Amino acid sequence: MKSVLISGGAGFIGSHLCDRLLLRTDVQKLVVVDNLWTGLFANIAHVRDPRFHFVKSDVETLQSSEKFDEIYHLASPASPPWYMKEPQRTISANLLGAFRLLDLLKKGGRFCFTSTSEVYGDPLVSPQPESYKGQVDCTGPRSSYDESKRCTESLLFELQRTRGLDVRVVRPFNTYGPRTRPDDGRAVSNFITQALAGRPITVFGDGMQSRSWGYIDDIVDGFARYFWIEETDYRGPLNVGNDREISVLEVAQYVSRLVGGAPIVFEPSPPQDPTNRRPDLTNANYVMPDWSCKVSYEQGVAMTLDWFRKSMTAGAAE
Repeated sequence: MKSVLISGGAGFIGSHLCDRLLLRTDVQKLVVVDNLWTGLFANIAHVRDPRFHFVKSDVETLQSSEKFDEIYHLASPASPPWYMKEPQRTISANLLGAFRLLDLLKKGGRFCFTSTSEVYGDPLVSPQPESYKGQVDCTGPRSSYDESKRCTESLLFELQRTRGLDVRVVRPFNTYGPRTRPDDGRAVSNFITQALAGRPITVFGDGMQSRSWGYIDDIVDGFARYFWIEETDYRGPLNVGNDREISVLEVAQYVSRLVGGAPIVFEPSPPQDPTNRRPDLTNANYVMPDWSCKVSYEQGVAMTLDWFRKSMTAGAAE
C-alpha cells in the first residue's frame, strides 16, 4: 500500500489529480499540501475519503516526519497575472518546494513533477516536441515561472542521472475546465466570467495568437496514465495536451455565441505573450497508446461555462 503526497492539491489541476489518486485501491494515505495562495479549499471540500489529509503550508517549509512512496509536485501559480506579481514566491514554490519534497521521498520512491509548455517560450517551431530547446527570455517578465519550471526539471533529471531518481515530468498545454478560479486571469476563464457577468469579453492583441486547449479531464487522464498506470521506461519530459490549435479570438467568439452575443473588445497584448502553442504528441502516443484528448474545445468550453454559471449562482445565493 502506498503513501502519497501532492503539493498544490487544492489547485485547479491538483484537485482533479487528487480525485484520480483516490480512485486507486493501492493508496493507503493521501496528504495534500497547499498554502491556498492560488488554490481554493472549495476544490477539495467534496472529498470525504478517510485516507485524505489536508495540510495548510507552504511546500518549501512543510514540516513532516513521514516519508512517501510517491510525490506529485504541482505547487505553483500557473497564471501570468499571479506569478508576475510575486516572482519570488513562484520560484520558491517550484524549486525550493522540489528540494523540500525530495527530502520526504522514500528510497526508491517516485517523484512526479508538473512542468509547463511555457518552457518553450515563444516558439519558432510548431508543433513543439520535447526535444525543442525553446525560446525563453531568462530575464523577462514571465521568467519567474518559465525558468523555475525549467530549473526544477534540470534538478530532477540530473538527480535521475547521478542518483537513479525515479522521475516523471509532464509539460501540460493550456488546460481549462471546472475549478478554475474566476480571477485566474487566463483566456477561457476570463472570457466566461466576463460574459456571465454581462461585461464585454477582453481579447489581448489581435486575438490571432493560438493555443491548444486541453479539457481538464483529458489532461488529468494523461497524467494518471503516465505517472502510475502505464509501465514505461520513458522518464520525460512528456507533452500532455490537445494538438488542435485554435486562436484566442475564435474561443472568445464561441463564448460570446454561447451567452447570446457578448461584445468583444481588444486591449494591448501583455508582455511577451507567446504567439503560438501546440504540442507534438509523438512521445505521448508512444508512451500512452490508448490516451487522447477526447473532449473537443466546443464541448469543453460549454461544460466549463455551465460549471461557472452554477458556481456563480450558488455564490449569489449564499
